[in-house]
Amino acid sequence: MVELSLANRPAIVTGASRGIGREIAARFSEAGGDVVVCSRTYEDVEAVATELTNTHEGRVVPVECDVTDREAVRDLVDTTIEELGDVRVLVNNAGGADESANLLHRCDEETFESMVDLNLKSQFLLSKAVLPAMVAAGGGSIIHMGSVNGLFGIGLSGYSEAKSGLLALSRNIAAHYGQHGVRSNVVSAATIETANRRAEMENTEERTGETSARERWLDQYPLGRFGTPREVADASLFLASEMSSFVTGENLVLDGGLTTSLPTSFINEIYDADDQPTAN
Repeated sequence: MVELSLANRPAIVTGASRGIGREIAARFSEAGGDVVVCSRTYEDVEAVATELTNTHEGRVVPVECDVTDREAVRDLVDTTIEELGDVRVLVNNAGGADESANLLHRCDEETFESMVDLNLKSQFLLSKAVLPAMVAAGGGSIIHMGSVNGLFGIGLSGYSEAKSGLLALSRNIAAHYGQHGVRSNVVSAATIETANRRAEMENTEERTGETSARERWLDQYPLGRFGTPREVADASLFLASEMSSFVTGENLVLDGGLTTSLPTSFINEIYDADDQPTAN
């Protein structure tokens, strides 16, 4: 039986100083994997590496890296090979949105370019940099952190366009390098309740005076809740491990049903969907 294990599958996780990236690194380490964790600030990622090394099986190595800098990305890959022997897994997690650019006419050219650099170009640079080592090692798995913003119109100019572009990048990697044992997939998540995301929602309520802001968001989710970093980490572990060995070029949507339908309150009003089924 194929195990959900990362033993002998060294990994790189970008944007790993907090939130989803940190949780992915922790999950990989729990699964017996050796992991290089990186972020722009060494002190932040060093603290993560120290904590995970003390509490999990795998080795965790901190590296400072600006993922939009080509030379820094090359140094990251070289350091990973020096420290861990090779690279079998890459999680392109680093990214972010500029909330001020929520609509196209509010997004200037500089902001648009910075969003594309951080959320698409960086993943191109990292994927390109790891491919030679990954192929030499006999193959591996590249996981790109996408977003439901890349699947349908929500907002956040630059960010959303970049996340949509990840789907094409991943499919091309899957198509061209599958013959060398490399798999490539996207994880498109909806709202994941990290500490930062929770604070953003609370700030929105305070600024607008709308105490029901959270409830209005939740109304968009058939499961009635937001996702957790652990759920993204579990999905990433599945895609990184040999348990998903025949999965490539796919987009795994983690959205609690967000993209399946209209708001729950509307469905209930039209169809009485909140009427619980009973046995005949």
